[in-house]
Amino acid sequence: MPPDPTKNEGRTQRLILRPLALEDAGQIQALFPQWEIVRFLRDIVPWPYPPGGALQYVRDIALPESARGESFNWTLRLTTDPDRIIGFIGLKLGESHNRGFWLDPCHQGHGLMTEACAWANDFWFDVLGQPNLRVCKAIANTASRRISLKHAMRVIGTEEASYVSGRQPSEIWELTAEEWRAQKVE
Repeated sequence: MPPDPTKNEGRTQRLILRPLALEDAGQIQALFPQWEIVRFLRDIVPWPYPPGGALQYVRDIALPESARGESFNWTLRLTTDPDRIIGFIGLKLGESHNRGFWLDPCHQGHGLMTEACAWANDFWFDVLGQPNLRVCKAIANTASRRISLKHAMRVIGTEEASYVSGRQPSEIWELTAEEWRAQKVE
Protein backbone atom coordinates (compact mmCIF):
# COMPACT_ATOMS: atom_id res chain seq x y z
CA MET A 1 0.00 0.00 0.00
CA PRO A 2 1.46 3.41 -0.95
CA PRO A 3 2.17 5.95 1.78
CA ASP A 4 -0.52 8.50 2.63
CA PRO A 5 0.34 11.54 0.48
CA THR A 6 -1.16 13.93 3.05
CA LYS A 7 1.23 12.84 5.80
CA ASN A 8 4.61 13.03 4.08
CA GLU A 9 5.94 16.46 5.01
CA GLY A 10 9.64 16.81 4.35
CA ARG A 11 12.43 19.13 5.37
CA THR A 12 15.79 20.08 4.00
CA GLN A 13 18.28 22.53 5.42
CA ARG A 14 16.29 25.50 4.06
CA LEU A 15 12.95 24.10 2.87
CA ILE A 16 9.71 22.62 4.10
CA LEU A 17 8.08 20.28 1.58
CA ARG A 18 4.41 20.29 2.55
CA PRO A 19 1.95 17.91 0.88
CA LEU A 20 -0.19 19.73 -1.66
CA ALA A 21 -3.60 20.72 -0.32
CA LEU A 22 -6.67 22.36 -1.84
CA GLU A 23 -6.07 25.56 0.12
CA ASP A 24 -2.72 26.00 -1.70
CA ALA A 25 -4.49 26.82 -4.98
CA GLY A 26 -4.80 30.55 -4.28
CA GLN A 27 -1.07 31.04 -3.64
CA ILE A 28 -0.17 28.87 -6.61
CA GLN A 29 -2.52 30.86 -8.87
CA ALA A 30 -0.83 34.11 -7.79
CA LEU A 31 2.71 32.79 -8.29
CA PHE A 32 2.65 30.22 -11.09
CA PRO A 33 1.67 32.19 -14.25
CA GLN A 34 5.14 33.54 -15.01
CA TRP A 35 6.94 32.77 -18.26
CA GLU A 36 10.17 31.93 -16.41
CA ILE A 37 8.26 29.22 -14.52
CA VAL A 38 6.16 27.71 -17.30
CA ARG A 39 8.26 27.93 -20.46
CA PHE A 40 9.98 24.53 -19.96
CA LEU A 41 6.92 22.73 -18.56
CA ARG A 42 5.07 20.27 -20.80
CA ASP A 43 2.40 21.79 -22.98
CA ILE A 44 -0.37 20.22 -20.92
CA VAL A 45 -0.07 23.44 -18.89
CA PRO A 46 -2.49 25.92 -20.49
CA TRP A 47 -0.93 29.22 -21.56
CA PRO A 48 -1.87 31.95 -21.01
CA TYR A 49 -2.67 30.47 -17.63
CA PRO A 50 -6.40 30.84 -16.98
CA PRO A 51 -8.05 32.29 -13.89
CA GLY A 52 -8.84 29.33 -11.65
CA GLY A 53 -6.24 27.15 -13.38
CA ALA A 54 -4.47 26.30 -10.12
CA LEU A 55 -7.70 25.34 -8.38
CA GLN A 56 -8.68 23.14 -11.31
CA TYR A 57 -5.24 21.46 -11.35
CA VAL A 58 -5.09 20.87 -7.59
CA ARG A 59 -8.73 19.79 -7.20
CA ASP A 60 -9.27 17.83 -10.41
CA ILE A 61 -5.84 16.38 -11.26
CA ALA A 62 -3.21 16.42 -8.51
CA LEU A 63 -5.28 15.52 -5.46
CA PRO A 64 -7.21 12.69 -7.17
CA GLU A 65 -3.93 11.22 -8.51
CA SER A 66 -2.47 11.43 -5.00
CA ALA A 67 -5.54 9.77 -3.48
CA ARG A 68 -5.10 6.89 -5.94
CA GLY A 69 -1.39 6.58 -5.02
CA GLU A 70 -0.27 7.56 -8.53
CA SER A 71 1.53 10.79 -7.62
CA PHE A 72 2.98 12.64 -4.67
CA ASN A 73 3.09 16.44 -4.67
CA TRP A 74 4.56 19.03 -2.34
CA THR A 75 4.62 22.78 -2.12
CA LEU A 76 8.01 24.28 -1.33
CA ARG A 77 8.31 26.81 1.48
CA LEU A 78 11.31 28.41 3.14
CA THR A 79 11.81 27.31 6.74
CA THR A 80 12.03 31.03 7.55
CA ASP A 81 8.58 31.70 5.97
CA PRO A 82 6.55 28.46 6.23
CA ASP A 83 3.22 30.01 5.24
CA ARG A 84 4.37 31.24 1.81
CA ILE A 85 4.65 28.89 -1.19
CA ILE A 86 7.73 29.47 -3.37
CA GLY A 87 7.54 26.40 -5.59
CA PHE A 88 6.36 22.87 -6.19
CA ILE A 89 7.78 19.40 -6.72
CA GLY A 90 5.92 16.27 -7.70
CA LEU A 91 6.65 12.59 -8.23
CA LYS A 92 4.56 10.40 -10.52
CA LEU A 93 4.68 6.63 -10.80
CA GLY A 94 5.20 5.18 -14.27
CA GLU A 95 7.89 4.38 -16.81
CA SER A 96 8.97 7.98 -17.40
CA HIS A 97 8.35 11.61 -16.47
CA ASN A 98 8.64 10.69 -12.80
CA ARG A 99 9.59 14.08 -11.36
CA GLY A 100 8.57 17.63 -12.15
CA PHE A 101 9.13 20.93 -10.40
CA TRP A 102 8.99 24.70 -10.58
CA LEU A 103 10.31 27.53 -8.46
CA ASP A 104 9.56 31.23 -8.17
CA PRO A 105 12.22 33.00 -10.29
CA CYS A 106 13.25 35.23 -7.38
CA HIS A 107 14.37 32.06 -5.53
CA GLN A 108 16.13 30.39 -8.47
CA GLY A 109 19.91 30.07 -8.58
CA HIS A 110 20.38 29.48 -4.85
CA GLY A 111 20.40 25.67 -4.76
CA LEU A 112 16.91 25.36 -3.29
CA MET A 113 15.61 23.08 -6.04
CA THR A 114 18.72 20.92 -5.76
CA GLU A 115 17.81 20.41 -2.07
CA ALA A 116 14.18 19.67 -2.92
CA CYS A 117 15.16 17.18 -5.63
CA ALA A 118 17.54 15.37 -3.28
CA TRP A 119 14.73 14.99 -0.74
CA ALA A 120 12.32 13.85 -3.47
CA ASN A 121 14.90 11.35 -4.78
CA ASP A 122 15.21 9.87 -1.29
CA PHE A 123 11.42 9.62 -1.08
CA TRP A 124 11.24 8.02 -4.54
CA PHE A 125 13.83 5.36 -3.81
CA ASP A 126 13.57 4.81 -0.05
CA VAL A 127 9.86 5.32 0.68
CA LEU A 128 8.28 4.33 -2.64
CA GLY A 129 10.92 1.66 -3.36
CA GLN A 130 11.22 2.55 -7.04
CA PRO A 131 14.18 1.06 -8.96
CA ASN A 132 14.83 4.06 -11.23
CA LEU A 133 13.83 7.67 -11.75
CA ARG A 134 13.37 9.11 -15.24
CA VAL A 135 12.82 12.70 -16.26
CA CYS A 136 12.59 14.38 -19.63
CA LYS A 137 13.78 17.94 -20.02
CA ALA A 138 14.40 20.42 -22.77
CA ILE A 139 18.08 20.63 -23.68
CA ALA A 140 17.71 24.43 -23.45
CA ASN A 141 16.69 24.12 -19.77
CA THR A 142 20.25 24.42 -18.49
CA ALA A 143 19.30 25.04 -14.85
CA SER A 144 17.29 21.81 -14.67
CA ARG A 145 20.02 19.90 -16.48
CA ARG A 146 22.55 21.13 -13.85
CA ILE A 147 20.42 19.63 -11.09
CA SER A 148 20.40 16.28 -12.90
CA LEU A 149 24.18 16.40 -13.28
CA LYS A 150 24.64 17.24 -9.58
CA HIS A 151 22.60 14.17 -8.70
CA ALA A 152 24.60 11.82 -10.94
CA MET A 153 21.80 11.29 -13.45
CA ARG A 154 22.73 10.29 -16.97
CA VAL A 155 21.17 10.83 -20.38
CA ILE A 156 19.69 7.63 -21.81
CA GLY A 157 17.92 9.05 -24.85
CA THR A 158 16.73 12.05 -26.78
CA GLU A 159 13.39 13.06 -28.25
CA GLU A 160 11.41 16.04 -29.46
CA ALA A 161 8.89 17.16 -26.85
CA SER A 162 6.22 19.83 -26.64
CA TYR A 163 6.55 22.49 -23.97
CA VAL A 164 4.64 25.67 -23.23
CA SER A 165 7.38 27.43 -25.24
CA GLY A 166 6.96 25.03 -28.20
CA ARG A 167 8.59 21.86 -29.58
CA GLN A 168 12.16 21.41 -28.41
CA PRO A 169 14.92 18.82 -28.47
CA SER A 170 14.86 17.02 -25.15
CA GLU A 171 16.87 14.52 -23.17
CA ILE A 172 15.64 11.63 -21.08
CA TRP A 173 17.66 11.39 -17.87
CA GLU A 174 17.79 8.38 -15.58
CA LEU A 175 19.03 7.59 -12.10
CA THR A 176 18.88 4.14 -10.50
CA ALA A 177 18.42 3.54 -6.80
CA GLU A 178 21.92 2.04 -6.63
CA GLU A 179 23.47 5.05 -8.38
CA TRP A 180 21.65 7.45 -6.05
CA ARG A 181 22.73 5.63 -2.92
CA ALA A 182 26.34 5.28 -4.15
CA GLN A 183 26.74 8.98 -4.94
CA LYS A 184 25.25 9.96 -1.56
CA VAL A 185 28.00 7.98 0.22
CA GLU A 186 30.84 9.58 -1.75
